[in-house]
Formats: sequence, C-alpha cells, structure tokens
Amino acid sequence: METKFNSLKLVHLGIDTQKEHVVFMRKDCYICKSEGFEALNRVLITVKEKSLIATLYIITDGILKPGKAGISESAWNDLNAKEDDEVSFSHVQPVISMRSIRAKMYGKQLNYEAFQNIIDDIVKGQYSNIEIAAFITACGGDNLSIHEIIGLTKAMVNSGKKLSWNKKIVVDKHCVGGLPGNRTTPIVVAIIAEFGLTIPKTSSRAITSPAGTADTLETMTEVNLSIKEIQKVVRKENGCFVWGGSIKLSPADDILIRIERALDVDGEGQMIASVLSKKSAAGSTHVVIDIPIGKTAKVRTEEDAEKLKYYFNVVGKAIGIEVKVLFTDGSQPIGRGIGPSLEAMDVLSVLRNEKNAPQDLRKKALDIAASIIDLVHNKPNENGFDLAEEILSSGKAYEKFMAICIAQGGFKEPEYAIYKIDIHAEKSGIVTEIDNRKLAKIAKLAGAPHDCMAGVLLYTPLNTMVNKGDVLFCIYAETEGELKYALEYMKTEPDIILLESVS
Repeated sequence: METKFNSLKLVHLGIDTQKEHVVFMRKDCYICKSEGFEALNRVLITVKEKSLIATLYIITDGILKPGKAGISESAWNDLNAKEDDEVSFSHVQPVISMRSIRAKMYGKQLNYEAFQNIIDDIVKGQYSNIEIAAFITACGGDNLSIHEIIGLTKAMVNSGKKLSWNKKIVVDKHCVGGLPGNRTTPIVVAIIAEFGLTIPKTSSRAITSPAGTADTLETMTEVNLSIKEIQKVVRKENGCFVWGGSIKLSPADDILIRIERALDVDGEGQMIASVLSKKSAAGSTHVVIDIPIGKTAKVRTEEDAEKLKYYFNVVGKAIGIEVKVLFTDGSQPIGRGIGPSLEAMDVLSVLRNEKNAPQDLRKKALDIAASIIDLVHNKPNENGFDLAEEILSSGKAYEKFMAICIAQGGFKEPEYAIYKIDIHAEKSGIVTEIDNRKLAKIAKLAGAPHDCMAGVLLYTPLNTMVNKGDVLFCIYAETEGELKYALEYMKTEPDIILLESVS
C-alpha cells in the first residue's frame, strides 16, 4: 500500500518519557522540512484513525532511517501502535484555554468556566509538560483566591468518573503531607471498615515525599483496581486502599501531580483542589483532614494551618463534603520507617499489636479513626477513641486489613533492601530536633519511592538519650550507587539530628 504524502512508517524505539507523548523524526525528514516542524513543536499524529498530540524531538544521527518515525512508549501504548504502522502528521491548532493561563500569569482571577476549559484540555492531552508547568506556576503559592480554588476543584471533579455508593454516609481521611512516615491510612481504614462505616480509600503516589500511601500499600497488595473491582471489594469489606490514578477519578490531578513532582512543588490552592476533588469523585460525604505543623513540615505555623483549615471547610461545603480538620504534631517523623516498604513494616507492626510497634503511629491512627467516628455522629463521642482502640487491640483491625488485601488480589510481606549503612552518633546527648525535610531527602536519594525497599529507618525520635557511637538511623538502598549517593549528601548536612549535651 502506498504511503500517504504526510505519513511515515513507525519504528518501536522503546523510549520511556513517562506520560509525555513524544514523536521522533529525522532532521532531514521531508515532512519536517515541508511543514516547517521544529524541535519541541506540538504535532498531531494519527495511527489507524486514533490521534493524539505529541511533542516533536529531532534526531540528528542514524537512529532512524529515512521514511521512519518513532514515538515514546506512552504514545505507542495509547495508540495501540505496531512496528511499521503508518503514522501521519499535521499541525496542531492553538489551545484556546492557554489564554486564561496567560491572563492568570498577569494576576487576573479565573472563573469556573476558565478552569473547566483548562482542565478538560489537560485531560485530553492538549497541553505539553511545559504548558502544564506554566499552569501550576501561575496558580502556585498563594495565587488562587477561595473562589478560584472552588472553581478549580469543581472542574477537576467534573473531568473524570465519579463513584456512587447509594449510602448516606461515606467517609475518608487525608494528610496534607510533609511529614516522613505518618502512614496512618491503612490502620485507619481497617479500623473504620471493621467499625461498619464505608471508607473507599483512594490514595495518591508520592509528589515530593519518599512515599505516598499508594506506594506503601503497593508493597503489600494490589492497588491498581478498576472501578468494578473497587465496588466489589467495598461491598464485601466496607473499605479498600487503591491508587486513585488507576480509575481516572479526577484524572487531571494525576497529570498535575506528575509535573508537580518534577518541579518539587505542591501549591496550597492546587493541593486543596487535588485532595477534595478526589474525595468528591470517590463519593465521600465526610472527610477528616490531618495537618501536621512543624518547623520542617510542609505547614510550619499554626497561622498557616488555620488558613488551610478555612479553605478546606469552605471548599468542602461548596462541593457537598463535611470536613473536619485536625492539627497534629509535625516536629518529627511518625513511626520509624521512611520509604514504602519501611513504612509498611510500621503499619503491620501496629496492626499486629507487636510490643515494639511505634506507639506514635498507633496513637495518631487511633486519634484519626476516633475523629471520623465523631464527625459522622456530628458531635464528640466520648467512646470514639475507646471503640477504635478496642478494634485495634483485639486484632479485628488486622483481620480486616488482611481481608481487604485478599479481596484486592492478595497479601505479601514488605522486605528490606539488601544494601544498608548505619549512621552513628558522633557525641552523646539528647535528641532535641529532627530535620524532616533533610531526612526525607536522604530517603529519596537512596531510591525511594521508585525503589520500594529503599529509605531510612529512624532509631532516635525526639528526647531519646544517645551515647556516642549509637545508631541514629539506617539508610537502605537497592543499589550500592544509590546508597553512596545518599551518604554523600548526608555528609554535607551535619544538622539532620541535633543532639544537646546533658551535663
């Protein structure tokens, strides 16, 4: 069959660009010359009547033969492409919604319609990573008013699928993050599901942290469930723990998170829209929000926390969700593990009621579970904490956790990475301060969350008496190179754990 004038034959290059659609063409390609295509142009590509927009990269060496083109793995999969398929090219019309982003850059307030157009175009793949980054930057910091946050939240909810449970009360919880460890979700879900409330927990992967809830749970069970599978699990066990990105609830959120991760930013307005859009799309009616406050947490002052609390309550009300905000201690990691597998071990230790289980993680999970019970009853329930503690201490929460894992596809024990190094105290003293951000960075440099067994195991929480030579923490990595890389960074940061001499 004769190739069309604007078409080439596909070559499978096997280049992973994450979710970014990329097309590769030769510099001397006749289509590039005729159409005036240049590197980083946005190009509409079509294979067998399926089309998408891709960013053009120009090849100057012999990777591609004349008459051939390549596309990234994400584009290959989305187009169901095969070797030697015919791929045609055309110019992309300007994305009209970019006008609103440019207006936002110059301080203009956007309405719901503008946000809906932007979010719809992002979900359709009309935006490049650079354009998405421009949107995130324009809305970053304190650049969104409360009305804009509401508009963005509604737009994100309406961009994807929604779950319906035919129940008057559906509960959920979320932590705004910034605190290493703090993996209360699996414990809370198990307690609340056993208590009898419906809690279909959809979680995100890490944005700027060494582990997101979905990353941690993935070390123990399957989290990539379909909507039908989620419904089946929740009908049977009252709860689930799944990655929200697998079911396209507020799909724009997962696209934005991918770029935020690369930028290492998490603006407060977009964070609120991200959290509440996912809760609304999952069918939640009552949500408890955990805001850790600390010098090196994401939220550093009570004043900042009060502002977030106001935003969460107002936006929640606007989209039909009753919100309760908790202020918690963000001065140090919660639990001992930092990184997916290490955090999972903490969770199991608490659920199994082991003697050496981290008590701070246990107490915080119970506080959140009790707050959910209080929120549902619309008044403080003096027995809420006792009810939650009885479910946990009796082993019923662990049984429920295992039942949910089995319903989701099975359970596996998390494991340690094979490479590790202990970090010893250079003097004696009492631990007076822990830098959450630097400790989290060590875990990330060691490979977390992409290497699920990598991370940091903390032995010395605040107020621990330490003798010279004692182990402060241990770094785990799946490769020697990553272990050395994390260690080199640690050597440049002497004040990760501060010790005060005791006379």
